[in-house]
Amino acid sequence: MRKIDFANNEIYHIFNRGVEKRKIFLDDKDYFRFVHDLFEFNDEAPAENIFYKFSEVESYEVQPRKIPRKIKGPRKLLVEILVFCLMPNHFHLLLRQKKDGGITKFMQKLGTGYTLSFNGKYKRVGHLFQGAFKAILIDKQNHFLNLPYYVHLNPLDLKFPEWRVRKLNDHTKAVEFLNNYRWSSHLDYLGKKNFPSITNREFLLDVFGGQDKYKQNIEKWLGDFEFGGVRDIALE
Repeated sequence: MRKIDFANNEIYHIFNRGVEKRKIFLDDKDYFRFVHDLFEFNDEAPAENIFYKFSEVESYEVQPRKIPRKIKGPRKLLVEILVFCLMPNHFHLLLRQKKDGGITKFMQKLGTGYTLSFNGKYKRVGHLFQGAFKAILIDKQNHFLNLPYYVHLNPLDLKFPEWRVRKLNDHTKAVEFLNNYRWSSHLDYLGKKNFPSITNREFLLDVFGGQDKYKQNIEKWLGDFEFGGVRDIALE
């Protein structure tokens, strides 16, 4: 049973991975499907038929700048998605709850919806995720200021795993790789439109000092990385 009581307007780090650490994204369309679900399920209203809705965007070849949706009225957000990062076998979210029970409802819809589509696509049955999602309240200023950078740097594990032990030899190539990784909110924080409809960025950009300052800070943070500063909230 989850022991955390989610409070409105508080910020939480959310994490989950594939059961037995298996991959939950096998191709680009899987990543795009999950991004679509981040948008679609962040609504108090029940989701419509997720299968036909996604078929409408498959022709976009994972290059859309907007996520098509049949809107029957104004969306009523369950959460604000501040930051997200998708990795082959896990994902990170930084969420601020907007409605009572919002995080729980959103994560239930997200997990169920994506699992159904993944299992249908790959002809499998059973759980896709490793139990209930993990969550931790971000209530320390140091954590709040550093966690978004840490989450956005996670894709470096795919090509430059040495970044975590401060043995990164080619800083320029690492930054270039990061700036070409589509499956996170990093590009949108840089001001490069990727999936701008997913995240609410104004709050954090105000804290960071704008897009240019964010760019400076994440590159500096990569060079001065100290995992111990976020170890207790990394949830990995």
